[in-house]
Amino acid sequence: MKILIGIDDTDNLESRGTGFRSREMGRLLTEKGIGKLMGVTRHQLLFDRRIPYTSHNSSACLEVESEKINELIEFCAAYLLKESADGSDAGLCVAPFEHISEKIMQWGLRAKKEIITQEEARQIAKDSGIFLEGYTGTKVGIIGSLAAVGLHKGGNDGRYLWIKGMREMIGTFSISYIKNETGVHEILAVNNEPLLPETEIFLAEWWRPVLKNNKIVIFVEQKKEGDYGWQVVSKDYIKSISN
Repeated sequence: MKILIGIDDTDNLESRGTGFRSREMGRLLTEKGIGKLMGVTRHQLLFDRRIPYTSHNSSACLEVESEKINELIEFCAAYLLKESADGSDAGLCVAPFEHISEKIMQWGLRAKKEIITQEEARQIAKDSGIFLEGYTGTKVGIIGSLAAVGLHKGGNDGRYLWIKGMREMIGTFSISYIKNETGVHEILAVNNEPLLPETEIFLAEWWRPVLKNNKIVIFVEQKKEGDYGWQVVSKDYIKSISN
C-alpha cells in the first residue's frame, strides 16, 4: 500500500532542516522494517511575514510502501517528538494514497498562496479520515504537513530530496542506467528534444528530479562552451520549475 507522510516545521535556525529530518526518518523506518521509503519531495509554501516559519516555509512528503500504517504513525510521532528542534512547531500527516481527496489536494495549492488555519486543516483531515497531528510548539506545522501530502498526490509540485541512489550518483551515465538504478521515470530535454536511452548525462553533485505528471523527471540541457553532451539543468532552473 502506498502511504504519504507529510512533515513540517521540525527545525529552528540552528538545527538541521525538515528536509534532513524527512530523509533520516525514511531511512530509519526502512531499516526497522515498518515500510520502504520510495522518495521524499520538498514543497514550497507561501512566503508571508504573517506566517511563522524558520527559513523557507517548505514542507516535505515521504512516499512509503507499507502495510503497517499504525506502526508508521507511532514511529513517525515518536521520531518527531524526539528529534524536532527546540522552538519548532512540528506537524505530521499520514494518509493512504487513495484516501487523499481532491479537497486535500486543493488545500495544498491554497497553502502556496493563502494564509490558512489549523482549525480548517483538522476538519479536512477528519472529513477525509486521515491522520493529522501537531507535536511541538503551537502545532502550526499541521498546515504544511497536510499541504505536502496534497501537493505530492496532485503530482505536479515540488522537487525530490531523495530517491534511491540520488545522493551517491555523481558523474556521467547513460539514460537507461540512471533509470534502472534510481527509479526515475523520464529524462527530458528542456526543448523537448527526444533523447535515446544510450544518451549520456552528466550528473553534478547537486541534481534534483522534479515531480511532474505524477512521474519522477530529470530535466537536462546541452553542455555549454562547445563541450558536446548533456547535463542536468542548473539549480536555479530546477528551483524555478519546482516551487
